[in-house]
Amino acid sequence: MRRFFVVTGAVAAGAFAWSRVRGRRPGIPKPVTGMFPNGMAYARLGTGSKTLLWILGGPGIGVPKGLRLALLPFWYRPYVEKGYSVWIVARKQGMPKGHTFADMAEDYAGLIADEFDGKVDLVIGEDNGGAVGFCLAARHPERVGHIAIAAAGYEVSEQGKTLDYEFARLRSEGRSDEAFALLLSALYPDIPIPGATRVLGALMARLLFADANPHIASDVMVEAEAERAFDAREILPRISVPVLLICGDGDLFVPKEVYEETARLIPDCTLRIYEGKGLIGATSDKRFPGDVLDFVARHARITPEE
Repeated sequence: MRRFFVVTGAVAAGAFAWSRVRGRRPGIPKPVTGMFPNGMAYARLGTGSKTLLWILGGPGIGVPKGLRLALLPFWYRPYVEKGYSVWIVARKQGMPKGHTFADMAEDYAGLIADEFDGKVDLVIGEDNGGAVGFCLAARHPERVGHIAIAAAGYEVSEQGKTLDYEFARLRSEGRSDEAFALLLSALYPDIPIPGATRVLGALMARLLFADANPHIASDVMVEAEAERAFDAREILPRISVPVLLICGDGDLFVPKEVYEETARLIPDCTLRIYEGKGLIGATSDKRFPGDVLDFVARHARITPEE
């Protein structure tokens, strides 16, 4: 979710106009949005024969709409140009209390079975979506051709859990401006302009992350609780598909040592650490799409036995 934190104010307006122009180029159809019958909202970009399922981060981040929707051709163009239809899918709406990341992985596995003929070519999971991706790969390898995880480890740091939980609490109370200002102040503590995080937080809440999910007040807390309880050290050795793990070495939410231990626990894991990058820097780095596509090209598709 946090890749969009850098798109604010005048930069966001310029990127919006630029992406609209790029979005009209041949081969990149206009993004479309919808809702699957199981209550999972999606945005789709491209109509390629290969399928990319992008599991969004969180907590409580819905599918792109408005300005974020217009920016999709900018973020996902490399995959579309390689023949993928990109499906960006949020968590199921109306999740019950106690719904874990493993339960959310079951939601995605069911979605793949029902809507994607039982298997997708590539899964990319981002921060909390990466944690769900670990569970999906461990429990349902037959549903996944290749999987890349961005900025997720076997657990989140205590500082990260506290920050995300407070963010979720504020959003559940309808105080989204304060929630995004809180995250900005933590991620960019050296912003020199007084009050900038408050103004930018309000812009983000209204222009980038306005949510149509009628269950957001409860769903965001369910996901924050799932994050606090998550520890993947037991399931990672069960992952039988090759995994690409991309991260930065300056991540507030997942320390470098946790990323390294996560990679060690996965039987076949390729670890890419972008030096000098935090969470945002890693997920928005220009090398990211190329590293993912190169990983797919270098690893033959496998069909794990049941």
